[in-house]
This record gives sequence, C-alpha cells and structure tokens, in this order.
Amino acid sequence: MNPAVIGRWLTLGGYFGLFFLILIWTSLIDPPQHLPRSLVLLILLLPLLAPLRGLLHGRVRTHAWTSLLSLFYVAVGITLAAAEADRLYGLAMLSFALLLFGGCLLYVRAARRPVRGIPTRGS
Repeated sequence: MNPAVIGRWLTLGGYFGLFFLILIWTSLIDPPQHLPRSLVLLILLLPLLAPLRGLLHGRVRTHAWTSLLSLFYVAVGITLAAAEADRLYGLAMLSFALLLFGGCLLYVRAARRPVRGIPTRGS
C-alpha cells in the first residue's frame, strides 16, 4: 500500500480521535469544575478546527503545519498523564496526538514533490 495513503489515514484517525476525545471527555465524562465547559472546549478545539479543510483535501502544507500543532496536544497529554486523576484522559490524548503527528510526518514525506532547481541526493 502507498505510504501516502497510510499517512493520510493515520492523520485523519488521530485528528478525529483527538477531536472527539476532547469533545466527549470535556462535555460529558469529566466536565471542568472551575471553568465553564465552553471556555475549555474553545481553548482545546478551536486550534484543531483551523487545519480541518486542508487535511480533508490532502494538502501537504496543511499536514506539515498540523504536525507542529499536534505537539501542543502531546504536551497537554503528557501533563494530564502526570496527574493521577486525569491519567486515562492524558494517555488517550497523548496517543491520538502522537498518531496525528506520525501520520502527518509520513504523509508529508511520501507526498512531497521535488522542487525544480534544488539538487536532490545523487544528482
């Protein structure tokens, strides 16, 4: 199977898994006690909405930028996993964020086209 197709499916799986995990966990499973739910959802989900169109259309540049965005969710997942009360949520967020990161990198590497005028290896 083509590595670009695998990377694209990993990216979309990680993206939608992360999106729905945050949505369901924050609104239904364990809503925040000290902050409004809408504020937490806005802070965590708004950055994920920005690359949605480019990811669905398979744009390489969007995948590259989304890999950088996923590092924020990796950091949040590690932070939540370190707290005993939110360990499961943190590990799930970390897993989906790493899946998103790895899928984006695989897709960008497999789908990039060589730029004219820039020498590649062996030339």
